[in-house]
Amino acid sequence: MNAPFPSTPAVSDGDPRLPLKLLIAAPRGFCAGVDRAIEIVERALQKYGAPVYVRHEIVHNRYVVDSLKAKGAIFVDELDEVPDDAPVVFSAHGVPKTVPAEAERRKMLYVDATCPLVSKVHRQAERQIEKGQHILFIGHAGHPEVIGTMGQVPEGRITLVETVEDVAKLDFSPDDALSYLSQTTLSVDDTRDIIRALEERFPQIVAPKAEDICYATSNRQAAVKQIAASCDLVLVIGAPNSSNSLRLVEVADRMGTEARLIQRADEIDPSWLEGVGTVGLTAGASAPEKLVREVVDRLSDWRLVDEEIVTSAEENMIFKLPRQLTE
Repeated sequence: MNAPFPSTPAVSDGDPRLPLKLLIAAPRGFCAGVDRAIEIVERALQKYGAPVYVRHEIVHNRYVVDSLKAKGAIFVDELDEVPDDAPVVFSAHGVPKTVPAEAERRKMLYVDATCPLVSKVHRQAERQIEKGQHILFIGHAGHPEVIGTMGQVPEGRITLVETVEDVAKLDFSPDDALSYLSQTTLSVDDTRDIIRALEERFPQIVAPKAEDICYATSNRQAAVKQIAASCDLVLVIGAPNSSNSLRLVEVADRMGTEARLIQRADEIDPSWLEGVGTVGLTAGASAPEKLVREVVDRLSDWRLVDEEIVTSAEENMIFKLPRQLTE
């Protein structure tokens, strides 16, 4: 155990619940890109009326998606499921260039909710291609952000790299013009290792002008690192298809602290708390604060919870909304 568990809890009022120290990471939960994406759907509903179609989950969180469905949003996988005369929103993860091109061909009304930090990676990819470089893209196969970024450049001009082992398998020479980019929601530590391997194998490789992993991803991982060593268990609120949430679980695990990913408070098994004196709590960038408080209330059903907010960084990032929704 990382934190001592009191053998004789000091409970003066006869409450049978054992005490539980709860370290709540800050920052946690919604980032500026997620806030913006959700507001885009809500404003589109206000401006155009229901239904508003959304291509893919606007963000990876079932609670958020269900809340927007209740307001009139309809989530689809592809544009061919959207009527020509209906407004459609593209998710925060970004889309390949073929998607807006198809929407324009069909003269559809569309709003792009791609996170500006993902859009920044898209622009970097275009510039690297213009310079004649082949892009090595660090990311997870099948993730919407990866599909969207790889769809910004001509086929055959970008290669996905998922692990350090993948670097050794790359078939490029020291004479090839190479550059790299990365998915914005990756593990800071894993990505650093892959970049190091790329630079060792291909000294000529060109780095992006700025870090691709977004501020929110980095900050939430740093916050987990700050609390994990003092905890017996870390709970991460997030969806199983949320890359940044899964990375938070990995960060705690690597520090030797058991970590569990949950979507809602009702997934917590009280047996997880047996012999546990301190629990850490955080939320992925797509999870609303309401779910954090829901977990605190659930833990309070079983234990006398003593909350402490552990702040590792302050965030004040705000992204502008698309002009078509503000005019």
